[in-house]
Amino acid sequence: MASPDQDLVPVLDKDGVRLTVDDAIATVTLTNPAKRNAQSPALWRALTEAGRQLPGTVRVVVLRAEGKSFSAGLDRQAFTPEGFDGEPSFIDLARGADTELDATIAEYQEAFTWWRRSDIVSVAAVQGHAIGAGFQLALACDLRVVADDVQFAMRETSLGLVPDLTGTHPLVGLVGYARALEICVTGRFVTAEEAVNTGLANLAVPAGQLDDTVRDLASAVLAAPRDAVVETKALLRGAQDRTYEEQRTAERQAQARRLRDLAGIGD
Repeated sequence: MASPDQDLVPVLDKDGVRLTVDDAIATVTLTNPAKRNAQSPALWRALTEAGRQLPGTVRVVVLRAEGKSFSAGLDRQAFTPEGFDGEPSFIDLARGADTELDATIAEYQEAFTWWRRSDIVSVAAVQGHAIGAGFQLALACDLRVVADDVQFAMRETSLGLVPDLTGTHPLVGLVGYARALEICVTGRFVTAEEAVNTGLANLAVPAGQLDDTVRDLASAVLAAPRDAVVETKALLRGAQDRTYEEQRTAERQAQARRLRDLAGIGD
């Protein structure tokens, strides 16, 4: 799959992650197709750094991956005694203190949290396999456009683990508790058709149209005024934690801010 950002100078390009910026659109690309974009602590740190390096002009962040697979999940080398070069193995981490293990997992999770910032809309373009950590990375984004060959799976439970990279909250929110539980404990594949039908994906297209479709979606997001998009995202993200009356109040307060801004009246 050709890269839509190949003519841009990378802001960041290391450890299997490339960040490019084209005015209001940033593209984060996973760049290790030979290993099906398997994930490691180094890749997670690079993803975290990409979030921190986003210029203030960016309104849409596209997450994509080179090759036939979006991400095959955690690199199995993590479970070997030697682990990754220069990294503590997961076995060593398990032997450490609870506070150290908790802090390490929290650091890994940072690669998955910034995609939902209120000042950006993040869109994952997902093709082929999105397994485990790959599934959770796609879930970290606000929107998902998938190729018709996509196969999501949450395989952590079958390995004796749990999904711990922030994927459980959005998964339950998108498909409901019962289906999320079934997907996680069976580790089965979720195809493009099911992903769209259950709300896991916004739409599915042929693989050759994936990048163009995501670019069209990004352009549609950019057509609306930035502040209105920011306020709307904040309203919707907070809705599930508010009562109906609380949401009504939040809507009124947000609209008052927008009206005053449009009228040129400060707070």
